[in-house]
Amino acid sequence: MPSQLNLAAIRSALIGTRFAAHLHLFASVSSTNSLLLASAAEGAPEGTVFLADEQTAGRGRSDHSWHSASGEGLYLSALVKPSLPLRDALLLSLATGLAAAHAIEEVTNLKIDLRWPNDLMLAGKKLGGILVETASETGADAPLRYAVIGIGINVHQRAFPPELTALATSLDLETDTRATSREALLIALLRALDLELTHLENRSDQNALLARFAERSSWVRGKRVHVPEQGSYTGTTAGLDSRGFLLVDADDGSQRTVLSGGVRGLAG
Repeated sequence: MPSQLNLAAIRSALIGTRFAAHLHLFASVSSTNSLLLASAAEGAPEGTVFLADEQTAGRGRSDHSWHSASGEGLYLSALVKPSLPLRDALLLSLATGLAAAHAIEEVTNLKIDLRWPNDLMLAGKKLGGILVETASETGADAPLRYAVIGIGINVHQRAFPPELTALATSLDLETDTRATSREALLIALLRALDLELTHLENRSDQNALLARFAERSSWVRGKRVHVPEQGSYTGTTAGLDSRGFLLVDADDGSQRTVLSGGVRGLAG
């Protein structure tokens, strides 16, 4: 049976973080991000976390669906209100990826690769994903009003739909055990995310964030990739710019900035 979640124990373990006071567990929802976005628009406080045992319409980046089997993974969204301008919103995805990678390693000792900007990779397959949705005033220099950070991590899945079998994996599949505690992983994740957000709000730590993401990710530099935007092109990744966007040395000799994700690796 999937491990059960003890909200009282989780709240106690999160004391001292922004996430301790407003944690809500649902048996099944369409999408934790959609639900929390609606609550945020109505004034929900920072640190609100919506956690679901099952999502019936889970969403990833670019409206891709997210397979969210009941009790088998961590499916959650967190409402944050960092002191950041809209133009730096991408840093929230990078910081969340680092937090998730740290939490998974802490609980399982597995080393996570981060596919820019929002995928958690293990053994060349997707283990989890991040979806950040924001609200702000008009203009790139306007401050964020709030952001909803959605995180999905495959934990207990032993099988996936046929179209995902070659692409997805879970902690159970990679450790050949069902010993991973969703509760321990959730606590480690929210504690790490709280710390990353605190660092992010300290503007002097921004370059350190980018350096840590690049160090954790095999995709940031020297990776042969296909990029579907700007008419579609191939090239080799060449690091991150000052705002966290991916640079690619395209095969036509130009250097391009990837703006919308969707980067996929090429053989060779």
